Parts: sequence; structure tokens; C-alpha cells
Amino acid sequence: MRVVVQRVSSARVVVDDETIASIDAGMVLFVGLEKDDRPDDMTWVANKVRGLRFFEDDDGKMNLDAQGVGGSILAVPNFTVAGETERGRRPSFDNAMEPVRAEEHFELFVRLLRQGSVPVETGRFGAEMHVSLTSDGPITLIVERRAGAGTGDAGA
Repeated sequence: MRVVVQRVSSARVVVDDETIASIDAGMVLFVGLEKDDRPDDMTWVANKVRGLRFFEDDDGKMNLDAQGVGGSILAVPNFTVAGETERGRRPSFDNAMEPVRAEEHFELFVRLLRQGSVPVETGRFGAEMHVSLTSDGPITLIVERRAGAGTGDAGA
């Protein structure tokens, strides 16, 4: 599982000229699911993302998580995040999870995110989405967890 995380001052998702989700300050997650991803990987990533301290405190240090700044999460399913670019010039999506299973896993991931106290909005799985965001910083991180990798603490 691979998630591109961007700190934003605002973001929204539009489908068919209709805004289906929007947030003010917080983070946008572009979620890429891979064939071998398991529920425990999604739990680890959800916990890691919720706890990311990449918002600035009063001293300008990145010490606060989204809850600490009253932020929100906008999770956007994005199979291209699972793409590989090591060979050739055309990305390979061979490792991306098949759509039916990926939709179920994305919904599970969102449920796991919602177990925290930070509001969560979502894009629409399988839709042609237009995502607009105002990057804050810019701060962009990649959070990934290979299927069944270790038992490391996502909250540390």
C-alpha cells in the first residue's frame, strides 16, 4: 500500500461538475492499493497517517497532527499511485489491486481512518475526478507499507 500525503490549506473533489467532497486545512491522501495488501497493512497506514506530526506548532516546528490543528482528511482512491516506473517510459500498473477488491479495501481504509477524531471526506472510487488543492508548505510525504511487513509501531 502506498499513500501520497499532502498537507493542504484547502482541497476539493469534483465529479461531473459537482463538488462531492471538500476540506479546509488538513491533508489529502492519494491512496494506491496493491495486489498483496492486507487489512493489517491498511490499519498500520491509517494509524500512521492519522498520527503524522507534520503541522506546525506555535514555534514553527512540525509537532502537531491533523487533530492538533483541527484539520481534516480527504482520501482519494488513485490506482496510479501503485504504478511502477523502473522499466521503460510507460508506467506499469501490474501490481495495482484489481478494481472490485480495491474498492472494498479503499472503503475499509476509510473506515479505519474514521476511527480517529479527524473528519474524513472521500473521492469517488472509479469516477473521473478533478482534484484541486492548495498545497501548504509544500509538504508532501509518501507513506507505504509492503504487504505483511513487520510489526513496527505506526504510532511512534
